[in-house]
Amino acid sequence: MALYPLPTAIILNRITPFACRFFPKPLSSSLFSASVSAAITATLPQHLSYGPSLYKGHKTSHQNSDEENFTRVFDITALRVPAEQCFSLESRLRGHLLNWPRIRNIARVAGDDIDDELKEFIGNDISTDDETLTVLERRIYGKGEGDGEKMCSVLYRDKLAKTFNSIGYVKFENLAKISRPKKKKWKRGEKEGNGSERRGYGRSDMSMVEVVEEEGSGDEDFSGLLGDDFRIRKWSGSTRLLLLDERYANKGIEEMPEAIKAVLKEHNEESTRLSFEIVRCKLTLLYNYWQMNEVLEVLLPQGMIVPSAFETVGHIAHLNLRDEHFPYKKLIAKVVLDKNKPKIQTVVNKTDVIHNDYRTMQLEVLAGNHSLVTTVVENGLYFDVDLAAVYWNSRLATERQRLLSCFTNNDVVCDVFAGVGPIAISAAKKVKYVYANDLNPNAVEYLERNCVRNKLERKIEIFNMDGRRFIDSIFASEKARPITQVVMNLPNDAAEFLDSFRGIFRNKHADKQFTLPRIHVYGFSKAQDPEFDFHEKIRIALSEVAFEVQMHKVRLVAPGKWMLCASFVLPETVAFAK
Repeated sequence: MALYPLPTAIILNRITPFACRFFPKPLSSSLFSASVSAAITATLPQHLSYGPSLYKGHKTSHQNSDEENFTRVFDITALRVPAEQCFSLESRLRGHLLNWPRIRNIARVAGDDIDDELKEFIGNDISTDDETLTVLERRIYGKGEGDGEKMCSVLYRDKLAKTFNSIGYVKFENLAKISRPKKKKWKRGEKEGNGSERRGYGRSDMSMVEVVEEEGSGDEDFSGLLGDDFRIRKWSGSTRLLLLDERYANKGIEEMPEAIKAVLKEHNEESTRLSFEIVRCKLTLLYNYWQMNEVLEVLLPQGMIVPSAFETVGHIAHLNLRDEHFPYKKLIAKVVLDKNKPKIQTVVNKTDVIHNDYRTMQLEVLAGNHSLVTTVVENGLYFDVDLAAVYWNSRLATERQRLLSCFTNNDVVCDVFAGVGPIAISAAKKVKYVYANDLNPNAVEYLERNCVRNKLERKIEIFNMDGRRFIDSIFASEKARPITQVVMNLPNDAAEFLDSFRGIFRNKHADKQFTLPRIHVYGFSKAQDPEFDFHEKIRIALSEVAFEVQMHKVRLVAPGKWMLCASFVLPETVAFAK
């Protein structure tokens, strides 16, 4: 059996069912403890979908690590064809190929590839002609049969250079490539016996394919001279493996579809080279091939909802696990970490709802490093965030972008609950000036840091006070610029602060010009008609009925609970109320 590694993903096929069962009790913090092997011993699902599955295939004979419990081997059949014809044949036979997700239909065959620069010397047919071999040896080694001692590389290049005239390189058109060959990028692969990395296509960390040689095939064994990779038939040129559909596994030529038979028949009539053949292969899928939901579906108890979504904050994955997931939270977190490296380095879970004035969350680190300080990039800006001390929600990025589109270059924005500045700093790039406030001193510290980091500190003035006091002071100040836009992004309580706008212009002269600000206030509603319900809350807070409110549904934060944004121009009767 010879190994043929694939460059990226490989392929699967017909499988022997295996049993899988699940953890009867809570797991330890390690991903795959000793109970994993026993866990994957359950009954096979009655209906298996087409394609690769952890419920199909068979395990390897040796499984020394926990992750090897997820290694599956599949028997498939492949069509071995010349490399130069593989892409045209792939298009022609597309419907009969494997076509599995993350798997390429074409696999390379190790040991029979040659450099493109040497193909012209070999020609289309493999020949043992002495003249051809001599030319090839001179091309590679600088000497051929009967040439005497080999010249050193310096003298050899000098000799080639003398064949250059005004027309060009007379005998060696590619002399520049010979003298200064480009450094080829090698993929990480298996090591040779001397410790050097093997040239070519290394073993993928997701899968690999093996060609199963028939016993008694009569082929010569060159493994003693050329290594294990050449323990196959005589070389007949560069070839590729076209991996066939799993339905054709272990079938002979007579059982193949007519399209494949036609290809074999055409080749046999046109060429004497025996490079077209049907071969049996084994496809091995490793732990890294399987996606997060596929692994968790096997590990979690049958019938349990598999957690498939999480919020990403920089390098942190933020989970919201259900109560039923708690006994398996360490296991789930480790799988999430494994399947999202290197982007995700920490996995946390919210242990309690937000109920403090600073809007900070109680988080438990489940996997990875314990640092909750991270950097988030949004709209081309950088925000430093400490999830243990401040609030951040990446799922509101689209809503923040929508809100920014409402601002103009002449606006002056007042952000009452700014946090670390996702709206205030983004708005500062577009508007004339921004006043940003937050009650949390930690959030104010990061807000100042983010302003400096994004070089916008000259366009933002920062405050650390209660929302009501901030609204009163900023509108009463004679030095403050006329505010045209007000943002109140505190969905749980923002509507209760709207009464602070009653009478904000009561001390201004009636004949003096002023601008009534447009207010964007956020809130939650569990009512059957959430827009009407939130509209009523705003009217009650302002003690005003006759004004227009534009309502926008932001997102469904929980079953039956909507987050909304209401936008309206502050009524003049409210602004001048006593």
